[in-house]
Amino acid sequence: MTAQTAAKPLAAPRTPPLPQARPESLGLSSSRLQRVSDAFKRDIDKGTIPGVTILVARRGQIGWFDALGKQNPAATAPMARDTLFRIFSMTKPIVSIGVMTLLEEGHLLLTDPIAKYIPEFSNQKVAVEHNGKLDLVPLARPITIQDLLRHTSGITYEHSGNGPVHQMYQQSKVRSRKISNAEHAALVASMPLVCQPGSEWNYSRSTDILGRLLEVVSGKTLGAFLTERILAPLQMTETAFHTGEENAPRLAEAFAADPWTGEKIQLFNMLDRPVMESGGGGLVSTTMDYARFCQLLLNGGTLEGTRIIGRKTLELMASNHLSSAVKVDSPLMPAGHGFGLGFAVRTDQGMAPFPGTVGQFFWSGIAGTFFWIDPKEELFAVFMSQGPGQREYFRTLVRSLVYAAVE
Repeated sequence: MTAQTAAKPLAAPRTPPLPQARPESLGLSSSRLQRVSDAFKRDIDKGTIPGVTILVARRGQIGWFDALGKQNPAATAPMARDTLFRIFSMTKPIVSIGVMTLLEEGHLLLTDPIAKYIPEFSNQKVAVEHNGKLDLVPLARPITIQDLLRHTSGITYEHSGNGPVHQMYQQSKVRSRKISNAEHAALVASMPLVCQPGSEWNYSRSTDILGRLLEVVSGKTLGAFLTERILAPLQMTETAFHTGEENAPRLAEAFAADPWTGEKIQLFNMLDRPVMESGGGGLVSTTMDYARFCQLLLNGGTLEGTRIIGRKTLELMASNHLSSAVKVDSPLMPAGHGFGLGFAVRTDQGMAPFPGTVGQFFWSGIAGTFFWIDPKEELFAVFMSQGPGQREYFRTLVRSLVYAAVE
């Protein structure tokens, strides 16, 4: 923590903070952690990003927590430790943990077909292009819950390509926040798959379908289920599918246009209560809230005496579930990595263009948020920003800088 940060009086915490310690007592270099903040200050000064937060913890304590720049480029308020962010796909690991808690209670198996719980998936077909014509062929096997967790379901995202199926997604109401989770699942089920289940890794709306699965099995809304099973027990008091009007001064916003491309940026309003509670990308959260979730993961499924998930179940989730037979062709999957049940997983020490440790697992959000867990180094980091176009650059930058500070 910089001298400047340490001297600032902290507001009464809305979420119980994790313990803090001097970086050196945790095997971290304070001078090298200062370089992390300095690098992002340079980008803020260049106008690349309005503001960021960076939290680094090791051995159960926070060694660095800095808030830099502005919360909102159109206002004067500085970025703060308790600023609220759209975490988008960092919702996915939380929902995936929720699914696995039901597995631990015997409500489902990973091998179960999703059609067992959402019957609309019983009549799914696969789209195959042949001589310029689109043929719909039967499934070789059903989509399983494991497929949904590891993104081998054949479901896709409308923005991940421009093929015939992607265009169907683009022309549908699949992006609407005004349809229910049940309506969304039925809509996805009505469109063909881009490949046979289990054959390819395609980042997709699979976790939104898992959100609907949680509703069907539990009989509760997704928000109620996540709050009861994960968020409230972890005291993640500010993580939800929207936030109240009283928090309007605390919302992080992006530039109106991307600073590199000039393209207009449109993000959802965090104050609006959506009808669809998107399991794939709908949560709003703070840096400390998500840090509590990360500490749970680093601890093997428990935090401050509360166990959410079993240690062996979490080990299964944080292992690579993609065999060599699964085709992977995506910029979201770095070299030397695989994918588990809700997280990307590092499988090789080399190959990737950034440092890390075999066995670390992580994921990110499309608006610029990012986290990773490194069990071997007893380390995790949370990075928050609202800069969609800069997300890949900053993910690589923050990893390189934080690992340079590990003694």
